[in-house]
Amino acid sequence: MSKLLSPAGSEVLFMGNEAIARGALEAGVNVATGYPGTPSSEVIESLGAVANARNLYVEWSTNEKVALEVAAAASFAGLRAMCVMKQNGVNVASDFLLHLTGSGTRGGIVLVTCEDPGALSSVNEGESRYFARMLEIPLLEPANFQEAKDLTRWAFELSEKIKNIVVLRSVTRMSHASGNVICGKLPTKSRRAYFVYDGSIMDQERGPVIGTPVVAKHYLQQEKLKKAAALFEKSPFNNYRGPKKPELLLITSSACFLYSQEAISMLGLQKRVGLLKLGCTWPLPSKLLKKHLSSTRKILIVEEVLPFLEENVKVLAAGILKEIGIKTFYGKMDETLPSAGELNSDLVAAALSKILKVKYQSLPASYQQEIKKIIPLVPLREQTFCPGCPHRASFWSIHNAIQLDGREGIVCGDIGCYALAALFPSCGFNTVRTLHSMGSGTGIASGFAKLGAFGFAKPVIAVCGDSTFYHAAIPALINAQHNRADITFIVLDNSGTAMTGFQPHPGLTISAAGDAIPAVEIAGICEAIGAKVAISDPFDLDKTCKILNAFMEETGSLKVLILQQECALSPEKKDKKQFLMKVDEELCRGDNCGCNRLCTRIFRCPALVWDRAKKKAVIDDVICAGCGVCYSICPQKAIVRTEAIK
Repeated sequence: MSKLLSPAGSEVLFMGNEAIARGALEAGVNVATGYPGTPSSEVIESLGAVANARNLYVEWSTNEKVALEVAAAASFAGLRAMCVMKQNGVNVASDFLLHLTGSGTRGGIVLVTCEDPGALSSVNEGESRYFARMLEIPLLEPANFQEAKDLTRWAFELSEKIKNIVVLRSVTRMSHASGNVICGKLPTKSRRAYFVYDGSIMDQERGPVIGTPVVAKHYLQQEKLKKAAALFEKSPFNNYRGPKKPELLLITSSACFLYSQEAISMLGLQKRVGLLKLGCTWPLPSKLLKKHLSSTRKILIVEEVLPFLEENVKVLAAGILKEIGIKTFYGKMDETLPSAGELNSDLVAAALSKILKVKYQSLPASYQQEIKKIIPLVPLREQTFCPGCPHRASFWSIHNAIQLDGREGIVCGDIGCYALAALFPSCGFNTVRTLHSMGSGTGIASGFAKLGAFGFAKPVIAVCGDSTFYHAAIPALINAQHNRADITFIVLDNSGTAMTGFQPHPGLTISAAGDAIPAVEIAGICEAIGAKVAISDPFDLDKTCKILNAFMEETGSLKVLILQQECALSPEKKDKKQFLMKVDEELCRGDNCGCNRLCTRIFRCPALVWDRAKKKAVIDDVICAGCGVCYSICPQKAIVRTEAIK
């Protein structure tokens, strides 16, 4: 049995995302949707694993906007629904989210956004908290693993009380760390879907679910927010610990509560610093804050990443200045804390020591000296594609085709594992020149291709992954075809959403719950819009390069090359090698080859290692994936491959 179904009263070690999933189950969630994105993916994965046991509908949707629309339908039919995504996904979903907040909801619906301060697995550390303020909907932020479960469950209740969507925000250190959680009861009955639409336009329970009349619905939306604010005043998820009259009041939320708690303890400031933890961060519980702001002259606000909470508290304080008196605020706006990257206990402790003038040193001087001695001994490990990654082979061919073409063609990239090709020359062989949001590489390439009248004459290539193709590239591809953009569009099809854990997408035949469903072929879609389509194995370097050169020579049309090869880390390939690889030391000429160590210096598969003693290339059998591509790149044919025994 899945630990997600543990009986009430049991204490279970849950990852933060699992705790969120358990909270949804305890709330009686009926429908859960999302799009894979670290650090959010495990919420849907956990629910998918128990979908059949709990009679849930769980879906990996094409993109976040569609995911929210599917979840909204469940809410309109009186069911409880959850939609899960990372911070970038809220941008994608925001178009529909704006309309949904205006129309209102029926069954409880929670938007879970798991954000990535420090961009540990993202290309930005964007904030979604501002959407809650801009769209006038409640925002909740759990501060520990028990709260991750309990606050999720309460979020559904709050949504049904105010008849609107509620945002639950997690961060990487909350989503991916683990802690003990005491389980509550799982409901024994499931709701039945019904959709009523024969009431008046202002009847939220029985009328059509639309945002008009806009002004009237806007006023109604603001009344809902006031109702949430009143509930927040007495919420147990907002609490205070510390002296009645603290020398400094520290206001915080989310994982920063844990950092703050530890920092206060590290410095022994429990009798000097009051700690106000907010689980309900928008709208602010104004009466609660007024009470605690009145108790001190100094306030430190600790949050990730931007000063969202700080801005809101300062606005509130300005409005009640006569009642609470003049205050000195510390936080991100005065640079007491950094406004980029993750926070930690040391950063908070350093801020406390500066404000309260107490001595603090994160590491003893002797320890720092020992670290300096060790650093030169640690080998440099660049980020790179995994051994056997098809993307390395793809970008090798793209680079070579551009060089053979001779016109300095440009590559517009996209988000995924292959984003490494833009950041590190050792991954993409100095090819990718633009990198933005999902699908944007295709749209940008389409734009470059229409600049011929202004003297732009370079061949244009766009690359995107298979999951990204369905998510966001299709509209841009149709735009390119419709406007006769001369681009070569390459789909790096590695059979799954590899970067976030191999979640299925519309090109595969399995659902989030593991059920069989029909696949939608990439080639069929591209052919249907009139594009010329070719398919190749990226491990076949010669064929791939020839197709690319032929496509770049054709003018005035959209060409699509689908490079199909499963990810080296996929379950289908795990512990399986197509080839056994070795270096023939007699044929390897090392520094005397004339290739300038092409294999270990340029191609740079982690399994290809330069033996300094022998001054020759060697293959690390432990990490070699057996793809055999390096066999094709050695000019001396010193790399030997033999078929692996099946």
